[in-house]
Order: sequence, then C-alpha cells, then structure tokens
Amino acid sequence: MERRLSAIVAADVVGYSALMEQDEAATFERLRARRTELFEPEIARHHGRVFKLMGDGLLAEFGSVIDAVECAVSLQRGMTERNAAVPEEERFDVRIGINTGEVIVDGEDRYGEGVNVAARLEQLALPGGICVSGKVAKEVEKKLAFVFDSAGRQKVKNIEEPIDVYHVRIDAQPRRRFLRRRRSGRLWWALGVPATIMAALGAVWMALYGPLTTSPGVSSTIPSVAVLPFRDLSADKSLSYLGEGVANDVIAILSRFSDIAVVSRTSSFAYQGKEGDIREIGQELGVSYVVEGSVRKEGDRVRIVAQLVNANTGDHVWADRFDKAGTDPWALQDELTGKIVGAMTGEFGAIRKADYSQAWGRDSTNLAEYDYYLRAESQLNLYTKEGLERSGEISRQGLKVFPGSPLLTVELGWSHWLKVGLLYSSDPQKDLQEAERLVNQVLADKNLSPQVTRLANWLNAWLLTLKRDHDGAIAAMNKAIAAAPYNAFTLTDAGSIFLQAGQPEKALELTDTAAARDPGLSWFFNYVRGFIYIVLGKNEEAVEVLKTTEFADAPLQLAIAYMRLGRDAEAQAAVAKMLKSAPTATIQSWRQAWNFRDNAILDQASADLARAGLPSR
Repeated sequence: MERRLSAIVAADVVGYSALMEQDEAATFERLRARRTELFEPEIARHHGRVFKLMGDGLLAEFGSVIDAVECAVSLQRGMTERNAAVPEEERFDVRIGINTGEVIVDGEDRYGEGVNVAARLEQLALPGGICVSGKVAKEVEKKLAFVFDSAGRQKVKNIEEPIDVYHVRIDAQPRRRFLRRRRSGRLWWALGVPATIMAALGAVWMALYGPLTTSPGVSSTIPSVAVLPFRDLSADKSLSYLGEGVANDVIAILSRFSDIAVVSRTSSFAYQGKEGDIREIGQELGVSYVVEGSVRKEGDRVRIVAQLVNANTGDHVWADRFDKAGTDPWALQDELTGKIVGAMTGEFGAIRKADYSQAWGRDSTNLAEYDYYLRAESQLNLYTKEGLERSGEISRQGLKVFPGSPLLTVELGWSHWLKVGLLYSSDPQKDLQEAERLVNQVLADKNLSPQVTRLANWLNAWLLTLKRDHDGAIAAMNKAIAAAPYNAFTLTDAGSIFLQAGQPEKALELTDTAAARDPGLSWFFNYVRGFIYIVLGKNEEAVEVLKTTEFADAPLQLAIAYMRLGRDAEAQAAVAKMLKSAPTATIQSWRQAWNFRDNAILDQASADLARAGLPSR
C-alpha cells in the first residue's frame, strides 16, 4: 500500500440543495461551467489534480502546500469576480478547506486522515472562506503574504484529536509575527494578547470581509470608535509591543461588527505616547467613543486595564481590570473576550447601552433615523408585550419621518415576529404575514448596509423556517452571520435555525462558539441550548441550563424536559409559571413559533406539554 505526503484541498458549494430545488437544470449547468472555466484550469495551473468529484464538491491533491493555498485564494477571488457579474440568485458561494498530511494512494483515489481533515476544515469554512489546519498555516506563513487568523483548537466529527484551525484573510497585509512568536522562547509574552483575543473570538469569514475601518470623520449614523495603543506601565518598559498588539487586534475585531465604525490604526496610533484630553482626541478623529487602556507585568502576572470613554463628554462608559498569572496564553481566552470585546459590543454591550441612553435623551422633534432605531431596539430588547408594542410604535413614527427606511422597516418586522415567538400575539397569522411583507420589502433593496443585511436575513431565516423552507432558512442565516461574523447574539439564535433544520450538533457548535465570545449572554445561550439538549435526548443537561433563564418559552421547554425525566409536578409548575407571564399561551400558539423538519419532534413535545397542563388552544 503506497503512502505519500500531500496537500489536500476540499471544496463545495454552500446551499447547493436549495439552489437545485429552485432550478435544477440551470444550477447544474452553472456548476459545470464554474468547474470547467475556473476550478479545473486553476488547479492544473497550480500543479494540482482533482481526484474526486462529489455532486457540488471536489477533492484535489497538490505536491506543494504553497501551491494549494495559492490555488484556493485564486479560486475564491475568481468566484468573487464571477458573482459580481451575475444576478444574486445565480451566485455560488464556495467554502474551501486545506490540510497537509499522509494519504493512502489507491489508483486515482486518495484516502486517509490527510483527506478527512481537509473535508472537516471545509465544513468549518463559511461562504467565500478558506480554512486551513495549523500544519498548513505554519508551513506557508513565512512564504505567502496572507494573514492566518487562529480560531483555536476545534474538535471535529470522526477525528479523535482537536485540530488547530486557521482562517485565511486574503487581502490583509502580512502579519507573520503571529505564528513565529508562538515558537519563540519568551513564553506567552512573546505571543501577545492579540493572538489570544483572536483565537477566543474565532476568525469567521475574515477572507470575505475587509475591515470596516475609516479615516477620521467616520459616519455618524452608527457609533464610531477609536482604539488607542494600550500604555506600557511595566517597570522595565518592556511591554510596548503588547500594548500595541492589544489595540491592533481590538481594532481588527471591532471592525467586523456591522453596527460599529472603527477608525483606522494609522489614525489612532498617531496618538501613541501623547497625553491629551479624550474629548479633543475624539473631536480630531471624528468619533463618539475612545477605547484606551494599559498593560503591566510583575513577575509572571499581567494586569490589563481597558476602558471605554464617551468622547463627547469625557465620561467613562465602561471599564474593567484583568489580572492573570501563568504562562499559558490560551487560559486567557474567555476572560479577555468577555471583558474587552464582549462587554462593549452587540445588542447588550456598553456601546449600545450608551447609545440607547443618548437616543432617549434627545429632543423627540429632532431625532435622526438611527435615533428612532435605537429607541425602538431598546424597547424590543425588553422582550415584554408592552415593549414590543412600544417598539412597533416608535418604528412607525420613524417611518413617517424617514419613509422607506430599511433599518426602521426591518425593525418593525422584528416586533411583529417576536409577538408570535414570545407568545404575545392575539393574531399570529396576521403578525407573521406583516413581518414577511416588511422583510421582503427590505430584501428587495440590493444596496443594504451590513447592519440591515444582518437583521433582515436573520428575520427571514425565522420566517422561512416557519414555512418549512429549512434550506432557504440556513442560507439566509449564513448571510446574516456573514454580515456580522462576531455578533454572539446572532450566532446563538442561528443555533435555533439549524436545530429546526435537523442539525442539532451544528446548532450546539454555534452556541458554544458564541458563548466563548460573550459570556454576558449566558441567559440566551442557555435558552437555545435547552431545546438542543432536549432534541439530543440530554434532558438532565436541558434542565440544568433552562433553570438559569426564563427567556421566551424557556419554562415550557423546561416542562418538556421534566416530563421526560418523570418529574411531573415540576413540569406542571413550569407550565404554571409560563401561563402567569403569558396567559394566552397554548399548545397551538407555541407550535406557531417552531417548525422542525422532523414533525415528530413537535408532536412529542406537544404531548408532553399537554400532560403538564398547557391548554391545547
């Protein structure tokens, strides 16, 4: 049996089944054209060979890892060019995984772990992305001008040991120090906190989306932030590289949030080593917030202080201190994520909370479009019947002032859907129809901002799920995540979409990824995990997480788990709690908020709820 060392490239088309359902013949012809016009010539040009075709996917072998990576980049760039020239419904998004290792040669075919790992890495890549193993990244990072962003060690199906996973950022400037410093003798100080943050947050789709950094004078329609280099307060002044690195990668991370504008490194680093009034710096850079901080090392202990300052008033919006002893950089992941990035971002982060407060403090006769959105969103995030009603009213008021606003239109759609999802609606069918009308109106606009793209596709994923178009729902959810790959709230809710589509393991993976990025959202992570555990038959685990949250229908899910454990009295108490907060909740209204590909899941759950005392209608 012949064995040899090869680089393996695995590629497939995202959402191919849904495309085939829409137009089988045309989809097949487009796929064949991409293979013959792009994939086969590029693979051959880079000295590779396709050894297996699998419907919408392929496997190719290369003698050189460099050739394999360069070929993958050329393929994704070629796909981007071709997608730009065709209507959206005819576009293909491809994901690519690359591994190097020993393969078994069997005639024209190749087998073994080298191939299997490449296939698993392909599944971790997201639309338009390239995902490589640590072996690949380490071998080529000194030789190719691409950035390799760590997503940490990940456990994948049918592979015993976790894999070091990296995502290729095609158009970034080289940052080769990232991998080299991991091998230096300066313990984790040489690695630096930036790599830790990046690993903890993951590096989803960095190959697809360049930084949203701007020059001074960024748009005022969304919050704008400048990140200054963290000051070195160590006695020997040996940590300047660490302070710069922290700021550099916080900029990179924040730039991937669709609802935050970040000033470029060049502009903010001009203030390095300079003392000045934050208000003056904010005015010069044209931002509403400034992130600053310090690093200090004493023995084997590091202290990092980070703070978010309102650049208009000089007031501190948020501040935290992090102390850690040890030489293991990965031990810092969750804490740094939660304290520096998670605490500032997302629907419930410090920046958004400060914006809510400012929006409500403004004169109602002079509100901007974004102010109306912030007011509506602050009410929607209360998740009460009154809050949803008020959110809808504010959105409608804003639409009178800003007719056709995609941001306010999709916000209004969310208020209609959540009435159904939270069991508050007196007419679920009417609310769902109105939510669908509004989201379709928004999606008809082909020039949406990333923020609206996220909100609209996220809402559309739920509506498509309820119409039993699970493949379409997954495609929409992937677009929502691609527009804001670091938003933990969206990632977690994606778990519910994948769960209903029949992919509970993928759903759990998404919630785990999100939880590592923003521990402050545990109430929501545990809500989504609860139903996942129930579907997986892990009812004890479901009880443990669902007991920590009362969000939405969590008490009903808890009742289901209790019934399956034979704890009938506790199940009945959980249903009673639900009826206290939502008196009109019934099995019928509950089922209108969920729609599993496998009908038996809801049928069994409904029977459990009936035995626990929830009225049928």
